[in-house]
Amino acid sequence: MNKVILVLLDGLNADTGRNCMGYLQALCQDQKGRCYTLECELPSMSRPLYECVLTGIAPHISGVYHNNIVRLSREQSIFHYARQAGLKTAAAAYHWVSELYNAAPFDAGRDRHTADETLPIQYGHFYYADHYPDSHLFDDAEHLRRAYAPDFLLVHPMNIDDAGHKAGFDSAAYRNAARKADIYLSHYLQTWLDDGYQVIVTADHGMNNDKSHGGILPEEREVPLYVFGSAFSLAGADIRQTEICGTVCALLGAAHDKPLCRELLR
Repeated sequence: MNKVILVLLDGLNADTGRNCMGYLQALCQDQKGRCYTLECELPSMSRPLYECVLTGIAPHISGVYHNNIVRLSREQSIFHYARQAGLKTAAAAYHWVSELYNAAPFDAGRDRHTADETLPIQYGHFYYADHYPDSHLFDDAEHLRRAYAPDFLLVHPMNIDDAGHKAGFDSAAYRNAARKADIYLSHYLQTWLDDGYQVIVTADHGMNNDKSHGGILPEEREVPLYVFGSAFSLAGADIRQTEICGTVCALLGAAHDKPLCRELLR
């Protein structure tokens, strides 16, 4: 069994990640990790792809077709499988994640800070402003890690996506938001690895120059997937977004019935 941290950098295109995230790329060049490119499922929108990443179910099957569908997921997620295996779960994430797996609709007074062992996401800090600083979000995640020692922790910042919606894909603001996320990751990544976590860094979707996403353009669909930790093979692999859930469950040692990418794992 491994502990796992999944970092979901909202709205990060694969090329932007490779070109702007110097710390992660340095680790990969030193063969301490590897960067893959995968194609997100369709539509390339946030809530449908949170559901896809966390349950392994594509949006046209899950029924979460767009961002305005507000209800609990009808699928089994990483959080559910981890809980069934007796593991601890936590998330520092946008409030849509809480709505998918804990309670819908989101009630900030009740749900923003969560500590309830009966829920799929037992411990959480959930935000609801897209400009909520990534620096604060990574600190929120680290608080959860130190306070509760979760076996599975989701870390989900929003500033890259927010910058893209304001300035577009080919903009200094979008690229600089990715650079800042790289800096925040550099504060914590080695500590997480030293504490025995396997770390996956990926994105839900990318961004286009119309300051949106949802379609089939490469800049909207191609996203990075970085892996760091002793459980990863660092070999060539062709991974689908629908295989992230099963791959994380395999790392956790949690029983599941999802597809996974065996080539990623030792």
